[in-house]
Amino acid sequence: MRQSLLALLAKEPAHGYELKQALETIFGGAYPSPNIGQIYVTLGRLEKDGHVRSVDVEQANRPNKKVYYITASGREALENWVEEPTEGPRVRDEFFMKLVLAPMTGLSDRMALVNRQRRHYLSLMRDLRELAERTDPANRVALLLIEGAMLHLQADLDWLERCQEELP
Repeated sequence: MRQSLLALLAKEPAHGYELKQALETIFGGAYPSPNIGQIYVTLGRLEKDGHVRSVDVEQANRPNKKVYYITASGREALENWVEEPTEGPRVRDEFFMKLVLAPMTGLSDRMALVNRQRRHYLSLMRDLRELAERTDPANRVALLLIEGAMLHLQADLDWLERCQEELP
């Protein structure tokens, strides 16, 4: 959340609700709608860390609003985030731990675990297809995000097949 808010503020100053709306517009339904409380908590922490500053702006017939501006420190933090590579493939996989360890306990067998996980992934895939159908075709960002999630899920489904073949 921190980096997303800094990126939006690097474009232009905004108040919390405008940042929430911008995230929803950019990512559409493909990304969980940010909680406005979380946005304001994050902005408070960014301000405390010196990455943003706020200015109270008077409004007619409404309470004042705080408009946030990115600082030089915030811009530097944003540049560092952009330059850092993101996490690579996960090696520590919770499902794989269950798949290997649960049969030792006698609580479940591997076939039941694989089948349950496959049903879960297929359900998620169906949800993503429906989300893609409901998404505005002009919102390429949201559609690419959904497509990426679907490709990851397909890789997980392929990996489940491999686990089923390889593990006794």
